[in-house]
Amino acid sequence: MGAGTTDPRLTGQFAKALVFAELKHHTQLRKGGGAPYIGHLLSVAGLVIDAGGTETQAIATLLHDAVEDAGGPATLTEIRANFGADVARIVDECSDTDETPKPPWRERKQRYIAHLDEVGADTLLVSVADKLDNARAMLRDYRDVGPKLWQRFTVTDPQQHLWYYRELLTAYRRRGAGSWMVDELGRVVDELARLVTQRERTVVV
Repeated sequence: MGAGTTDPRLTGQFAKALVFAELKHHTQLRKGGGAPYIGHLLSVAGLVIDAGGTETQAIATLLHDAVEDAGGPATLTEIRANFGADVARIVDECSDTDETPKPPWRERKQRYIAHLDEVGADTLLVSVADKLDNARAMLRDYRDVGPKLWQRFTVTDPQQHLWYYRELLTAYRRRGAGSWMVDELGRVVDELARLVTQRERTVVV
């Protein structure tokens, strides 16, 4: 049992956001593994909490994909009404689109990378945690299934995914994001790139 406190950092708003997120993503699964999507949201929230994030940031992590994947602008309006303007702003800044259908992949990613120069400092922590959890999942699954991994995505060229994560790292460092998660993301991306290059060389030989 951990140490106790009389002043918990997380209140009933966090519990409310957890239920809200689960309902919004109730039928969604992670690509490939089939795990309920809420698992990703919980992992990202855990990273933000461990990194010293505020309750506002922790709530935003639970909701960061809701606009993009579960309702668009109407969902953002719900989030603002239920969790406040700061949570809604972070969620909005973490979304690479609220359009249906989504714009082309490369276009969305380029806009998101450029957008990181303008987002709030509180948003950066949530964004880094999201990308770290995604990159960790890609590395884990690549070790498990190899190049079959890329068939799960709209874009199947691994070099495009590596380009995206490297550009994200450049943007985070340019903004001075000092979280340990930035360095961890760099290590994960480097290892994924090493494995992809190793596999490609083996195929060529």
